Amino acid sequence: MEGGGNLDEQIEQLLNVEKKMRTAGDVAGTKKAATDILELCFKAGAWKTLNDQIVVLSKRRGQLKQAVTAMVQQAMQYIDQTPDLETRIELIKTLNNISAGKIYVEIERARLIKRLAKIKEEQGLIAEAADLMQEIAVETFGAMAKTEKIAFILEQVRLCLDRQDYVRAQILSRKISPRVFDIDPSKEKKKPKEGDNMVEEAPADIPSLLELKRIYYELMIRYYFHNNDYLEICRCYKAIYDIPSVRENPAQWIPVLRKICWYLVLAPYDPMQSSLLNSTLEDKNLSEIPYFKLLLKQVVTMEVIQWTSLWNTYKAEFESEKSMLGGSLGDKAAEDLRQRIIEHNILVVSKYYSRITLKRLAELLCLSVQEAEKHLSDMVVSKALVAKIDRPIGIVCFQTAKDSNNVLNSWATNLEKLLDLVEKSCHQIHKETMVHKAALKV
Repeated sequence: MEGGGNLDEQIEQLLNVEKKMRTAGDVAGTKKAATDILELCFKAGAWKTLNDQIVVLSKRRGQLKQAVTAMVQQAMQYIDQTPDLETRIELIKTLNNISAGKIYVEIERARLIKRLAKIKEEQGLIAEAADLMQEIAVETFGAMAKTEKIAFILEQVRLCLDRQDYVRAQILSRKISPRVFDIDPSKEKKKPKEGDNMVEEAPADIPSLLELKRIYYELMIRYYFHNNDYLEICRCYKAIYDIPSVRENPAQWIPVLRKICWYLVLAPYDPMQSSLLNSTLEDKNLSEIPYFKLLLKQVVTMEVIQWTSLWNTYKAEFESEKSMLGGSLGDKAAEDLRQRIIEHNILVVSKYYSRITLKRLAELLCLSVQEAEKHLSDMVVSKALVAKIDRPIGIVCFQTAKDSNNVLNSWATNLEKLLDLVEKSCHQIHKETMVHKAALKV
């Protein structure tokens, strides 16, 4: 029926009606005439005519904003009912072109771009899909629902990660503040704000805030995994673990807690890692996975850990992570785990010894002298430890060199303590003497 005379006549009549209404400034009439033209084309299956009429109506002189908005919204309902993919893409592109640069249809344009990007992704054109999504800066859309904004930005981040554009993924992820996931939506709605009724409701397919929180942290895990930033990966898993729906289901929280334990052990020692380690040990749920509780206790306890016995104990658990949530711990993880155990052992030795020979240090670490020296030097360079190596005589000194002021201060403190002790002793002797004298008089 496309291009039929009857359809053209009806469209012509409606165009005349639309013109009269538009020149008269009748908003409702103009919207009705414009949407009726689109409805006619849709029912007739004239998709090319539909595209042409959308363009013609949007470009008419003095066209009302409300009419353009109504047309775009009406045409968006027809996208899923297109006969083939080519027609669908053509309709999306037409709507995208007429809504470009128009602030009153910015939300509709963002949704259209998202649909087009999804089609491109299904065709395997990840780079094109990512470029399309990056055109839209939804964080500036005042009328868009918060959850829809977050979902859109997360889609942008996901596509950047899929195309391995990690720099752009990080930039986009910073548009979302993690604190936004901790806000209670029910309380937020109660706050009366001017223009609140202008914010649109999010579509039904947009996940809830807590589901978005999980998606966000899963994407951040993918980003940090690329950099082998174990501490940040651990913090992301910790945030997922704190989601109420995860905490209520053991099938979900056990794999997450296992990952937290592994990445805590893999993370280099620093105050944040130490704090997370101690808070995780206090978690009651850790008793459900005793192997991992024992692992964390070993790392916290200031005792030398034998690498071979530890690896033999946990090798099976380490390899079983591949079949669990989040997949394997990475190709470098086994090597990094050994590195962390060596670092832990060096820290333990530095606590108990002020001076030690390199040969004895190597024996305690189960390494060669050259390897022990290399690991010790790396820790000194990274400022995790203060040490000096006298290579000719092969002695390591863990004592820090004190300046004259510190030495004098420590002497003054020691003298003060000594004088306090002498004074207390004299007082006790005097007290005992008085007691004995009183006893003799009686």
